Amino acid sequence: MKTDFLIIGSGIAGLRAAIELSKHGKVLIVSKDKSFESSSSYAQGGIAVVIADDDSTQQHVDDTLNAGAGLCNKKAVEVLVKDGPSQVQQLITWGVRFDRDNGEFLVGLEGAHSRRRILHFKDSTGSEIVRILRKKALESRNIKKLSKQFVIDLVIRENICTGAIMLDEDSGKVYRISAKAVIITTGGAGQLYHRTTNPSGATGDGIAAAYRAGAVLSDMEFVQFHPTTFALPGVSSFLITEALRGEGAILRNSEKKRFMQNYHSLAELAPRDELSRAIIKEIKKSSTDHVLLDATHINPSLLKERFPATYNSCLRHNVDITKEMIPVSPAAHFMIGGIKTDTWGRTTIDGFFAAGEVAFTGVHGANRLASNSLLEGLVFGARTGIAMAEYAGSVNIIDIPLHKAGLRGIKVNNKSERVSHSTSHSTSKINSIRENLKKVMWNNAGIIRTGASLEEAGKIIDMLTQEISNHGLTRKELELANMLHAGGLIVSSAIKRQESVGAHYREDFPEWSGKKRHIRIQKSKMSPPY
Repeated sequence: MKTDFLIIGSGIAGLRAAIELSKHGKVLIVSKDKSFESSSSYAQGGIAVVIADDDSTQQHVDDTLNAGAGLCNKKAVEVLVKDGPSQVQQLITWGVRFDRDNGEFLVGLEGAHSRRRILHFKDSTGSEIVRILRKKALESRNIKKLSKQFVIDLVIRENICTGAIMLDEDSGKVYRISAKAVIITTGGAGQLYHRTTNPSGATGDGIAAAYRAGAVLSDMEFVQFHPTTFALPGVSSFLITEALRGEGAILRNSEKKRFMQNYHSLAELAPRDELSRAIIKEIKKSSTDHVLLDATHINPSLLKERFPATYNSCLRHNVDITKEMIPVSPAAHFMIGGIKTDTWGRTTIDGFFAAGEVAFTGVHGANRLASNSLLEGLVFGARTGIAMAEYAGSVNIIDIPLHKAGLRGIKVNNKSERVSHSTSHSTSKINSIRENLKKVMWNNAGIIRTGASLEEAGKIIDMLTQEISNHGLTRKELELANMLHAGGLIVSSAIKRQESVGAHYREDFPEWSGKKRHIRIQKSKMSPPY
């Protein structure tokens, strides 16, 4: 199959890039899920943008730099904040329904922001933005979408990306898509952890594929945990939006006592890493596995109207947030590290681009400022689309035989280009290995880490990887291989960073060195496929 532009992933970054690219040629969006499901759709709080009279781009830049704990790329932050208003205005023009009061936009306050600057649609902002971007994308005859298509690997030759090898999940066939330029917008890897806010598809596929292709990754050790997710035994964790604390909700321990003022001057509005560690410490002091988020003093009408998704989700589990405190604990939420790019989405491989959560522009530093993620996908999705179009204007689609494409461990018959591999593993074995990985990442490479816990995690991941060596080409097996690969990259980076900064906390190295350094990783030619 051939196209001008290949987009792998269908969240905000991918859709925004697609809309931009549709002006310049044929665009193909591939995703492994039936619908446009992505982490973008689950973003509740809102999108941070300078819109109020008492706010300024400099204040938003400063807040982002402060939250990033000294490791932000200032140029990238300035691009994010300065491009943000025009991109958000474009969304409004296209039909996004941000909440208003008498015609004026309502702006919320979230952790580590010095001003109210969070535009929102109830507590389903990400879903609303994706709805409009999807509608806009599907209006274009130049944009085609294929679902249930899994990316196996990128096609790379002489450091040029010319497409991807895909698995059609329904038929089981493996095929190639050739393109002038390829962008990965597959989101993060929250499913590596026992508790996460991410959808089931967040398995680190884009990160793993980019690494195998030889792209440089950066700061993989920085994994942001959201401090407040619903926590009841037997119930899957779901996000309790930060905006609820912005409206005055208070954290209480098992004894119903407020505690955050003992940990940070901003109390409940402290940066997410500080909140998460404080909650973990309070949990360890008690006999429970959660703390309590108290919103019972807030006007019930406001809670129901402003936070309908949160209200209804909790009510389904017999918690009425207008009358009862919400059991919460942290969960893996956002990959801060990822595929290294410049501010135009260009990676270290020609023709290969990345945007959104999977990319590392340096905009988040060591710890992402709340509600900058939707803005990042929007701004850098659009910019990457522009850069891809410019790049594609100077290249032709190159046909490379599959057996010369530099693929991982896949044997190819030169004449028919059929792909063969080993026998698939059983579902029970795959699920068992997956659960073991999630537990070891949570216990050993989670919110609080040590050198010993990380070394142990690395050994266990190596052992689990050996158990599925020469695996089959099914989605479950490919996902598991990617999870193990991404988990190993997080652990190895965390071992190298012998200090504590932002979302990376080493109990054996509790202080930051003060040095602005980044942990870069690139696959060597001698590295095995996994």
